[in-house]
Amino acid sequence: MFNETDVQGTISETLVDDYLLTWLEAFIIDRKAQGVSEGTIHFYTIKFKSLVKYCDSKIIKEVQQITPPVIRDYLLWLENKGHNEGGRHAHFRAIRAFLKWYEDELEPDNWRNPIDKLKAPILPKEQLNPISNFTLTALLNTCKIDSFSDCRDKAILYCLLDTGVRAGELLAINLEDINQISGEILIRSGKGRKPRTVFIGKKSRKEVRRYLKHRHDNNHALWISHIRFGGERLTYWGLRSMLRRRSEKAGVETPQLHAFRRAFAISMLRKGVDVFTLSKLMGHESIDVLKYYLKQSTEDVELAHKRFGPVDNWS
Repeated sequence: MFNETDVQGTISETLVDDYLLTWLEAFIIDRKAQGVSEGTIHFYTIKFKSLVKYCDSKIIKEVQQITPPVIRDYLLWLENKGHNEGGRHAHFRAIRAFLKWYEDELEPDNWRNPIDKLKAPILPKEQLNPISNFTLTALLNTCKIDSFSDCRDKAILYCLLDTGVRAGELLAINLEDINQISGEILIRSGKGRKPRTVFIGKKSRKEVRRYLKHRHDNNHALWISHIRFGGERLTYWGLRSMLRRRSEKAGVETPQLHAFRRAFAISMLRKGVDVFTLSKLMGHESIDVLKYYLKQSTEDVELAHKRFGPVDNWS
C-alpha cells in the first residue's frame, strides 16, 4: 500500500520490533474489517504515505519514536510543502486516529500517547462559497450536442446541484437506485455508511433520461465513462477531469465539486426549507455542520430586513 519493501509480517510478529510501517498497515486492515467506506480508506492511505515520507527523512521507524515535537515538526513540514490549514488538520486527524487505535490495540507500558499533549491545528472559520449561477450556466452551455458525453455531463451537473450529494455518493448510484418517474434516488451508503433518500426535479429527470438513451451496455452503474474509455463506472478522477474540461471550454475557473453541494444548501435555505429537513437531505448527523455551507450574502440580509424590520413592519 505504501510501496515500501520493508512492510512485512503481522502484528503478532512485530510486537518487539514495532515497525511503524507494519502498524500503519495493520490500522488500515482494521478499518477495512470495520467496514468503513472506500473513501475513508483512501483518506488514510494518502495521509499515511505522506507521514511515511516524512518519517523516512527523519529515520523514524517505530511508532514510539513519534513524540509531540515530531508531530509539531511534521505539521510545519506539511506547511512548507504547501498544505493549507484544512490539509494540515486532515493529516492531524489521521495521525490522531492511528495513535488512538495503536494505544488501544497494544496497550504499551510506560508510554503516553503523544497526541494527548497536542491540540488540533486551528481551522479558519470561513464560509464556503457555492458555485455561482454564472459559472453553472457557462458549464451547461458547453453541453449542446446530442452526444453521450454532452448528455451525461449535463445530467451530472443538474443532479449535483439538485441533490446536494457528495461526489462519492453521486458516483456510487446504480440504475436501480433511481426512480426516473418520481425522481427519488436511494443513496445506499452515505457518510458513516448511513443510507438516505434524495430527489431530483423534472428538468434533472429529463436530462437523465436523455443521457440514458445513449446507453447500450449492461453496466449497472448510473454514471459511466465513454465506451472508448471502457464504459466502466465513472471514477472520482474522471468526474474531476470532466469538470476541468468543461470549465476550460467555458472559459471559467474550475469549481470545486463540493461547490455544488454548497449551492444546493444555500438555495434550499433561501427557498424556506427548514434546517432539520435540509440536514437530513444532505446526510448530516447534526444541523451544526450547515453553518459552514450557508453563506448569506449582503442581499440576503438586506431582504430579510426589508421583510421583517421592526420599524417598517410596525403595526
